[in-house]
Amino acid sequence: MSDRRQASPAPPTPYTPTLTRLVLPWPGRRDGGSLAACGGGREVFERPYVLLSCGTSIDGCLDDTSADRLILSNGADLDRVDGARAACDAIMVGATTVRRDDPRLVVRSVERCQERVARGLPATPLKVTVTGSGDLDPEARFFTLGDVDKLVYCAAPALVKARERLGGVATVVDAGPDGDLRAVLADLHRRGVRRLMVEGGQSLHTQLLGEGLVDELHLAIAPFFVGEAGAPRLVGAGRLPTDGRAELAEVRRLGDVVLLRYLFGR
Repeated sequence: MSDRRQASPAPPTPYTPTLTRLVLPWPGRRDGGSLAACGGGREVFERPYVLLSCGTSIDGCLDDTSADRLILSNGADLDRVDGARAACDAIMVGATTVRRDDPRLVVRSVERCQERVARGLPATPLKVTVTGSGDLDPEARFFTLGDVDKLVYCAAPALVKARERLGGVATVVDAGPDGDLRAVLADLHRRGVRRLMVEGGQSLHTQLLGEGLVDELHLAIAPFFVGEAGAPRLVGAGRLPTDGRAELAEVRRLGDVVLLRYLFGR
Protein backbone atom coordinates (compact mmCIF):
# COMPACT_ATOMS: atom_id res chain seq x y z
CA MET A 1 0.00 0.00 0.00
CA SER A 2 1.18 3.53 -0.69
CA ASP A 3 0.14 7.11 -0.13
CA ARG A 4 1.51 10.49 -1.04
CA ARG A 5 0.70 11.97 2.36
CA GLN A 6 3.00 11.60 5.35
CA ALA A 7 1.69 10.83 8.82
CA SER A 8 3.33 11.72 12.12
CA PRO A 9 5.20 8.73 13.57
CA ALA A 10 3.73 6.70 16.39
CA PRO A 11 5.59 4.56 18.93
CA PRO A 12 6.41 1.07 17.64
CA THR A 13 4.04 -1.72 18.61
CA PRO A 14 5.77 -4.34 20.79
CA TYR A 15 5.18 -7.99 20.07
CA THR A 16 5.95 -11.39 21.46
CA PRO A 17 7.33 -13.74 18.79
CA THR A 18 5.24 -16.85 18.27
CA LEU A 19 6.90 -19.99 16.90
CA THR A 20 4.92 -22.43 14.80
CA ARG A 21 6.10 -25.94 14.05
CA LEU A 22 5.45 -27.59 10.72
CA VAL A 23 6.25 -30.77 8.87
CA LEU A 24 8.48 -30.23 5.85
CA PRO A 25 8.68 -33.22 3.49
CA TRP A 26 11.07 -31.62 0.98
CA PRO A 27 14.69 -32.86 1.24
CA GLY A 28 17.69 -30.80 0.20
CA ARG A 29 21.24 -29.76 1.02
CA ARG A 30 22.28 -27.53 3.92
CA ASP A 31 24.99 -25.55 2.16
CA GLY A 32 23.82 -21.98 2.71
CA GLY A 33 22.67 -21.62 -0.88
CA SER A 34 19.77 -24.04 -0.98
CA LEU A 35 16.88 -24.97 1.27
CA ALA A 36 17.39 -28.06 3.34
CA ALA A 37 15.71 -30.62 5.51
CA CYS A 38 17.96 -32.23 8.09
CA GLY A 39 18.52 -35.82 7.05
CA GLY A 40 15.76 -35.88 4.41
CA GLY A 41 12.39 -37.57 4.85
CA ARG A 42 9.67 -35.93 6.92
CA GLU A 43 11.24 -33.59 9.43
CA VAL A 44 9.65 -31.15 11.84
CA PHE A 45 10.72 -27.51 11.47
CA GLU A 46 9.81 -24.24 13.08
CA ARG A 47 8.67 -21.31 11.00
CA PRO A 48 8.09 -17.62 11.70
CA TYR A 49 4.80 -16.18 12.84
CA VAL A 50 3.28 -14.99 9.53
CA LEU A 51 1.37 -11.72 9.35
CA LEU A 52 -0.32 -11.10 6.00
CA SER A 53 -0.91 -7.37 5.52
CA CYS A 54 -2.80 -5.86 2.61
CA GLY A 55 -5.27 -3.24 1.53
CA THR A 56 -8.19 -3.69 -0.83
CA SER A 57 -11.10 -1.80 -2.28
CA ILE A 58 -14.61 -2.56 -1.01
CA ASP A 59 -14.92 -5.20 -3.74
CA GLY A 60 -11.69 -6.90 -2.71
CA CYS A 61 -9.24 -5.59 -5.32
CA LEU A 62 -5.57 -5.01 -4.51
CA ASP A 63 -5.14 -2.73 -7.53
CA ASP A 64 -6.83 -1.76 -10.77
CA THR A 65 -5.72 -2.62 -14.30
CA SER A 66 -4.08 0.71 -15.14
CA ALA A 67 -0.31 1.21 -15.38
CA ASP A 68 -0.35 3.48 -12.32
CA ARG A 69 -0.45 2.03 -8.85
CA LEU A 70 -3.83 2.42 -7.16
CA ILE A 71 -3.67 4.40 -3.90
CA LEU A 72 -5.53 2.45 -1.20
CA SER A 73 -4.04 3.81 2.03
CA ASN A 74 -4.47 7.12 3.77
CA GLY A 75 -1.94 8.76 6.08
CA ALA A 76 -3.12 7.04 9.25
CA ASP A 77 -3.12 3.60 7.66
CA LEU A 78 0.29 4.15 6.09
CA ASP A 79 1.68 4.95 9.54
CA ARG A 80 0.05 1.81 10.96
CA VAL A 81 1.74 -0.30 8.29
CA ASP A 82 5.06 1.37 9.09
CA GLY A 83 4.67 0.41 12.75
CA ALA A 84 3.82 -3.17 11.81
CA ARG A 85 6.93 -3.36 9.63
CA ALA A 86 9.11 -2.06 12.44
CA ALA A 87 7.84 -4.85 14.71
CA CYS A 88 8.86 -7.61 12.26
CA ASP A 89 12.12 -9.35 11.44
CA ALA A 90 11.49 -9.60 7.69
CA ILE A 91 9.11 -8.39 4.98
CA MET A 92 8.15 -10.64 2.07
CA VAL A 93 6.52 -9.86 -1.26
CA GLY A 94 6.07 -11.84 -4.45
CA ALA A 95 8.15 -11.14 -7.53
CA THR A 96 5.11 -9.76 -9.39
CA THR A 97 4.72 -7.12 -6.69
CA VAL A 98 8.40 -6.15 -7.05
CA ARG A 99 7.99 -5.80 -10.82
CA ARG A 100 4.59 -4.06 -10.86
CA ASP A 101 4.70 -1.81 -7.79
CA ASP A 102 8.45 -1.29 -7.22
CA PRO A 103 7.88 -1.10 -3.42
CA ARG A 104 10.43 0.32 -1.00
CA LEU A 105 9.62 -2.06 1.89
CA VAL A 106 11.52 -0.02 4.47
CA VAL A 107 10.61 1.50 7.82
CA ARG A 108 10.09 5.19 7.15
CA SER A 109 9.79 6.61 10.68
CA VAL A 110 13.16 7.83 11.96
CA GLU A 111 12.09 7.15 15.55
CA ARG A 112 11.15 3.55 14.74
CA CYS A 113 14.43 3.00 12.91
CA GLN A 114 16.35 4.38 15.89
CA GLU A 115 14.42 2.16 18.27
CA ARG A 116 15.29 -0.92 16.19
CA VAL A 117 18.97 0.03 16.09
CA ALA A 118 18.95 0.55 19.87
CA ARG A 119 17.78 -3.08 20.19
CA GLY A 120 20.69 -4.26 18.08
CA LEU A 121 18.59 -4.74 14.92
CA PRO A 122 18.97 -3.29 11.43
CA ALA A 123 17.07 -0.03 10.98
CA THR A 124 14.67 -1.82 8.66
CA PRO A 125 13.72 -5.51 8.43
CA LEU A 126 15.23 -8.07 6.09
CA LYS A 127 13.65 -8.03 2.61
CA VAL A 128 12.47 -11.28 1.04
CA THR A 129 10.95 -12.19 -2.31
CA VAL A 130 10.14 -15.43 -4.09
CA THR A 131 10.33 -16.01 -7.83
CA GLY A 132 9.83 -18.83 -10.26
CA SER A 133 11.49 -17.12 -13.24
CA GLY A 134 14.31 -15.05 -11.74
CA ASP A 135 13.07 -12.16 -13.85
CA LEU A 136 13.74 -9.27 -11.48
CA ASP A 137 15.43 -5.91 -12.08
CA PRO A 138 18.51 -5.37 -9.87
CA GLU A 139 17.73 -1.63 -10.02
CA ALA A 140 14.31 -2.11 -8.37
CA ARG A 141 13.89 -0.27 -5.07
CA PHE A 142 13.53 -3.64 -3.34
CA PHE A 143 17.28 -4.05 -3.91
CA THR A 144 18.59 -0.48 -3.91
CA LEU A 145 16.85 1.01 -0.85
CA GLY A 146 17.56 0.08 2.76
CA ASP A 147 20.87 -0.91 4.33
CA VAL A 148 19.68 -4.44 5.02
CA ASP A 149 20.10 -7.90 3.51
CA LYS A 150 17.87 -8.97 0.63
CA LEU A 151 16.94 -12.61 0.04
CA VAL A 152 15.60 -13.98 -3.25
CA TYR A 153 14.17 -17.50 -3.05
CA CYS A 154 14.23 -18.84 -6.58
CA ALA A 155 12.87 -22.04 -8.09
CA ALA A 156 15.73 -24.29 -9.17
CA PRO A 157 15.16 -24.12 -12.95
CA ALA A 158 15.82 -20.33 -12.93
CA LEU A 159 18.54 -20.32 -10.27
CA VAL A 160 21.52 -19.72 -12.57
CA LYS A 161 19.73 -16.85 -14.31
CA ALA A 162 18.75 -15.26 -11.00
CA ARG A 163 22.26 -15.47 -9.58
CA GLU A 164 23.72 -13.91 -12.72
CA ARG A 165 21.23 -11.02 -12.56
CA LEU A 166 20.92 -10.49 -8.82
CA GLY A 167 24.00 -11.99 -7.18
CA GLY A 168 25.55 -8.56 -6.71
CA VAL A 169 22.56 -7.09 -4.87
CA ALA A 170 20.99 -10.03 -3.01
CA THR A 171 21.51 -13.52 -1.67
CA VAL A 172 19.82 -15.90 -4.11
CA VAL A 173 18.66 -19.13 -2.46
CA ASP A 174 17.67 -22.35 -4.20
CA ALA A 175 14.00 -22.90 -3.33
CA GLY A 176 13.74 -26.35 -4.87
CA PRO A 177 12.02 -27.44 -8.09
CA ASP A 178 8.79 -25.50 -7.52
CA GLY A 179 9.65 -22.91 -4.87
CA ASP A 180 8.18 -24.68 -1.82
CA LEU A 181 6.92 -21.96 0.55
CA ARG A 182 7.06 -24.25 3.57
CA ALA A 183 10.75 -24.74 2.87
CA VAL A 184 11.20 -20.98 2.42
CA LEU A 185 9.64 -20.25 5.82
CA ALA A 186 11.70 -22.96 7.50
CA ASP A 187 14.87 -21.47 6.03
CA LEU A 188 13.89 -17.98 7.17
CA HIS A 189 13.40 -19.32 10.68
CA ARG A 190 16.90 -20.83 10.60
CA ARG A 191 18.18 -17.38 9.61
CA GLY A 192 16.64 -15.86 12.74
CA VAL A 193 13.30 -14.59 11.39
CA ARG A 194 10.66 -15.01 14.08
CA ARG A 195 7.98 -12.64 12.77
CA LEU A 196 7.41 -12.28 9.04
CA MET A 197 5.22 -9.65 7.40
CA VAL A 198 3.86 -10.53 3.94
CA GLU A 199 2.71 -7.61 1.77
CA GLY A 200 1.53 -9.20 -1.47
CA GLY A 201 0.56 -10.06 -4.01
CA GLN A 202 -2.42 -12.18 -4.99
CA SER A 203 -0.49 -15.35 -5.89
CA LEU A 204 1.60 -15.29 -2.71
CA HIS A 205 -1.49 -14.66 -0.55
CA THR A 206 -3.29 -17.58 -2.17
CA GLN A 207 -0.39 -19.99 -1.76
CA LEU A 208 0.29 -19.11 1.88
CA LEU A 209 -3.37 -19.29 2.87
CA GLY A 210 -3.83 -22.52 0.95
CA GLU A 211 -0.88 -24.12 2.75
CA GLY A 212 -2.22 -22.99 6.13
CA LEU A 213 0.86 -20.82 6.71
CA VAL A 214 -0.85 -17.56 7.73
CA ASP A 215 -1.31 -16.81 11.44
CA GLU A 216 -2.76 -13.30 11.21
CA LEU A 217 -4.34 -11.08 8.55
CA HIS A 218 -4.42 -7.29 8.60
CA LEU A 219 -6.98 -6.25 5.99
CA ALA A 220 -7.40 -2.52 5.37
CA ILE A 221 -10.45 -1.66 3.28
CA ALA A 222 -10.49 1.55 1.25
CA PRO A 223 -13.86 3.31 0.74
CA PHE A 224 -14.39 2.75 -2.99
CA PHE A 225 -14.97 0.08 -5.63
CA VAL A 226 -12.70 -0.90 -8.52
CA GLY A 227 -15.20 -2.94 -10.50
CA GLU A 228 -12.75 -4.29 -13.11
CA ALA A 229 -12.89 -7.98 -14.01
CA GLY A 230 -9.14 -8.22 -14.57
CA ALA A 231 -8.07 -6.42 -11.40
CA PRO A 232 -5.95 -8.46 -8.96
CA ARG A 233 -7.81 -9.45 -5.83
CA LEU A 234 -6.89 -10.43 -2.29
CA VAL A 235 -6.73 -14.09 -3.35
CA GLY A 236 -7.12 -15.99 -6.59
CA ALA A 237 -8.63 -19.34 -7.40
CA GLY A 238 -7.07 -22.21 -5.51
CA ARG A 239 -7.14 -24.20 -2.32
CA LEU A 240 -8.16 -21.89 0.52
CA PRO A 241 -9.05 -22.56 4.17
CA THR A 242 -12.75 -23.44 4.37
CA ASP A 243 -12.79 -25.63 7.49
CA GLY A 244 -13.54 -22.95 10.03
CA ARG A 245 -14.10 -19.27 10.75
CA ALA A 246 -11.23 -16.89 11.32
CA GLU A 247 -11.29 -15.03 14.63
CA LEU A 248 -12.03 -11.32 14.23
CA ALA A 249 -9.64 -9.86 16.79
CA GLU A 250 -9.99 -6.15 16.06
CA VAL A 251 -11.90 -3.57 14.03
CA ARG A 252 -10.27 -0.15 13.83
CA ARG A 253 -11.27 3.04 12.00
CA LEU A 254 -8.38 4.94 10.44
CA GLY A 255 -9.98 7.99 8.88
CA ASP A 256 -11.94 6.68 5.91
CA VAL A 257 -10.14 3.29 5.97
CA VAL A 258 -11.26 0.36 8.12
CA LEU A 259 -8.78 -2.19 9.48
CA LEU A 260 -9.97 -5.75 10.12
CA ARG A 261 -7.54 -7.96 12.04
CA TYR A 262 -8.13 -11.71 11.79
CA LEU A 263 -6.42 -14.61 13.56
CA PHE A 264 -6.20 -18.09 12.07
CA GLY A 265 -5.82 -21.50 13.66
CA ARG A 266 -7.22 -20.56 17.03
